[in-house]
Amino acid sequence: MKGKLYGIGVGPGDPELLTLKAKRLIEECDIVAVPVKKAGENSVALNIAKGAVSIPEEKVKEILFTMNKDKEKREACRQAAAEEIMGYLDEGKNIAMLALGDIGIYSTYAYVHKRLIKAGYEVQMISGIPSFCAGASKANISIVEGNEGFGVIPSLKGIDQVEKTLDVFDNLVIMKVGNHVKEVYDLLAARGKEDNAIIISNVGMEGEYVGPLDPDREYGYFTTMIIKSEL
Repeated sequence: MKGKLYGIGVGPGDPELLTLKAKRLIEECDIVAVPVKKAGENSVALNIAKGAVSIPEEKVKEILFTMNKDKEKREACRQAAAEEIMGYLDEGKNIAMLALGDIGIYSTYAYVHKRLIKAGYEVQMISGIPSFCAGASKANISIVEGNEGFGVIPSLKGIDQVEKTLDVFDNLVIMKVGNHVKEVYDLLAARGKEDNAIIISNVGMEGEYVGPLDPDREYGYFTTMIIKSEL
């Protein structure tokens, strides 16, 4: 009998935000699969899970996902990752594959999820708390109210995409915005909305910052911006 793959969102950083379902499945599964860019890499997702669950080292399997700019190499690596996971499932092992935040929001897990469904394997996605939801709570703000809408975009699309999206939604969430904060600040300042933005960086982790947009501050990789129509 083949095993089952669970894609598990571990939340934004605080182990106490790991769901009870995620904790149970991580404990029950035979393998805890951890996406890494290179072998031996420190996994933030794994460290979060270890803060709430006892995970024996022998259960942990690193799954390589290259960040190579060559699309063909990325696709080949993702296929190899899917095949490695299929091999464990064929042995009857159940697998918990970890991802930061929610499993369905910009998750590496998605690259194997679709392949395994297509190949006929049993898979299930387990929700986690997204960083922008946890950050909004830390900032004591709601993301949307009443009839408002909001959009979620990655900063990698560029400042033009940010400008277009601002014209569509009442409120906007920009993920992984750390290297582009100054560009977004300038855009907002031109619209007189620079005070409508909240930065949430390293939520639940060391170096956490939740506060106003400061264009002169240095921000890390785990940085999200929430832009409100009104604060």
